[in-house]
Order: sequence, then C-alpha cells, then structure tokens
Amino acid sequence: MKFLNAQELIKYLYSLPVLHEKSDLTYIQKVLAILDNPQDKVKTIHVTGTNGKGSTSYYLSNLLKKAGLKTGLFVSPFIRKFNERIQINGQDIPDAALVKIANQVEVALDKIRQNEPEFSLVTFEYEVVMAFLYFHEEKCDYAVIEVGIGGTHDKTNVIKPELSIITTIGLDHEQIIGPTLLDIAKEKSGVIKTDRPVVLGNVPTEVLPVLEGKAKKENSPVYLLNHDFMIKQDDNGRINYAFGKRKLVFSARPNVEAIDIGIATTAVLLLKVKLTDQEIEQTINGTQIPGRYQVVQRRPTIILDGAHNIQAMSNLLEFIHQHHSTGKIKVLITMMKDKDLEQVFSLFDKNDEVMLTTIPYPRAAKKADFPKDVQEKYQYFSDYQAAFKKAKNSLNENDLLLVTGSFYLVSAVLNMEA
Repeated sequence: MKFLNAQELIKYLYSLPVLHEKSDLTYIQKVLAILDNPQDKVKTIHVTGTNGKGSTSYYLSNLLKKAGLKTGLFVSPFIRKFNERIQINGQDIPDAALVKIANQVEVALDKIRQNEPEFSLVTFEYEVVMAFLYFHEEKCDYAVIEVGIGGTHDKTNVIKPELSIITTIGLDHEQIIGPTLLDIAKEKSGVIKTDRPVVLGNVPTEVLPVLEGKAKKENSPVYLLNHDFMIKQDDNGRINYAFGKRKLVFSARPNVEAIDIGIATTAVLLLKVKLTDQEIEQTINGTQIPGRYQVVQRRPTIILDGAHNIQAMSNLLEFIHQHHSTGKIKVLITMMKDKDLEQVFSLFDKNDEVMLTTIPYPRAAKKADFPKDVQEKYQYFSDYQAAFKKAKNSLNENDLLLVTGSFYLVSAVLNMEA
C-alpha cells in the first residue's frame, strides 16, 4: 500500500485493530528491526504516570528546546489535529512528512508479510514507529516519549532512555493494567531502566516500595518529590521549587501542574543541559499545554481541562474553588462511560452549576450512563455545541465556565472556537 495524503493515512490508522492477541512488544520490535532500530539512535526521555505525563512532557520538551537542542515530542491524545502527536521543537509533523514516513513503514511491513502474510501493527504501534523514524531522520538531539498506557507492556517501551519519569500513580485504566494500585505501579515501573535515573512525582506511600525496589534492582538512581526535590505553593498559587542549591519560582498553576513543573525541571537539571534559572522560569511560565487548564477567555473566564479521572478532577476542582471566589462556577462535562463517574460527581460543590452533555464518540457517556442521582440533579444536553453556546451566553463578567471530563470534549469545543 502507498499513501497519497495524510487524510488517507489517518483514516487507515483508525481502521487498524486496537489490540493484539498477546500484549507483548514482539510486533513493534520486528518492524523497528527492519527499519534499523531508529529508536536507538536518538536520546530519549520516557514519561509515564496516571496523570500529568502529557503536561510534564510538554514542559520538558520546551526546556530542552530552550537549551538549543532539537527536541522531538510524542504525546497523546491530540487536541486539535492528529499531527500534534508527533512534534519537533513545538512544530507538528507536516502532512508531507507524515505520508513519507508512513510509506517507509509500509515497505517494512511488506518485507515481513512475505513470510507472515497476516502480520499487522495496531494503531498505537504504527504511530510509535512513525515517531521514532521521524525523530531519527530529522536528527533530533532528544525525544520526549509519553507512554500510551502503563509502562512494561506499553508499545513505547522499546527504548533505553537517558532518564525515566513516573509522574503519579492512581486509579485509571484499571481494567487494562489493574485492578489494584499495586498492579498499576508494577506496570508503570517498567520504564525504569538499568543505570538510568528515574524521577518520581506524586506516588502513594503504599506503592513506593514497588518503584524503589525496581530501581534498586536496575541500579537506577531515584529522585523523589518532597524528598530529593521540593515543590511548595504559596497562598497565591505561585510555585516554589528547590533541588539542591537551585531555587526557582514559577507563576500560579493548579497543584497538579505544580508537580509536573517540578518533575520536568528536575529532569532537565539531571540531564545537565545549559539553562540559567531565569531561562527555566521563563520557559515554564510561557508554556501553555493544550487542553490542560487552558484559559481561552477572560472576564468572563472560560477554562478547558481534559481531567478525566478522580485524581485529576479532584486537583482541578480544588484549585478552581480556591481561586475563584467571585461569580458563579459553571461546568460543562461529559466523561467516558467506563470511568468512575459516581466518584467524580461527588467532587462538585452544591453551588456549582453543572451541565451534562455528550459527544459523537462510542465510549462517551449518554444520559442513561450517568448515575441516577446525577441525571436527576443536572440538566443533560445531547448537543454539546448548543450546550457550550448556552453556557457561554449565560456568563456574567465574574463567572467562570469550566469545560472538562474528557480530552475529546475539550478538543471538540476548541475546534468549535477555532
């Protein structure tokens, strides 16, 4: 097969299977070997975690770029368009490069199919292979690689990174890498590699021994939040950071973003790239992460945040309730029906004006998927565009509208506003 344009390629990618019969790395390794293992020819940083891995990856790649290093970034999900998944120095992969790289992958697949006619990659594997190939061909100094889900069995786990990061451990994707917190920690510990440092963020005490045990076995130095590096927020939400003799101050962000900033800063200091304290502060303060506490309008304020599990939503709502004391807080939300809906909706204050909606996506919750008490309490709109317009038009100057619960909803609203 030969792709002629990006639309054709993207349509094909989404027609591929999502899972193999077995969840090992042999399929992707086979294709990478045919392509002469491009993943081994670029310095990488591997990022996993229940929440914050996308934000941490963006902060870190921006810091490396600021240091004058050509920096690749592989992240998911995309917010506006598919090309965001694969970036160099903040620029999405151009359509022409996407098609060129995919056609190289197809040549490799054709070689394998001469002996194994049924051989195929799943969607995510194909995307990972394209990213590694692109970063190598463009001669990146570094590539920041965000996992899809987990660690050990994640299709990105074919690298020996310069450094690994585990941002948080919480409950999400339990049906795939769970069911317990301990199982999730074991799976995520798969990014820890021999003789390479690992930076640990907000890790629950009960699973810390799993990660430290793996690090000890791999002779991997551990840098732990609030032990080796410190993050403290003042009353205005400003972030005070300390690591050894380095002390930095960043502008106000939600607590969860503060942790991601601390992790990314620690990582860049461990990599010993040339950046002054002022350059680090300016770069972090100037970074806007798509779909994460993204302020798209002020007075009245509209914020988009893809928080989609209990940990992320708890952090987000706590920050908003703490820092928005005047005016009403209105929320437009949908979630995937396989999430912990009951728990998430228990986080809202009685004064929050919540509107339920859905999006044209198979996993998105419809009215009947929301808990009974939630259906009775809040109004449901089957058309998210109409719901967003209604909410936006109802705002007074001091009100705040939060669009949340899913990156798919955030993406849909951003594309409406474009």
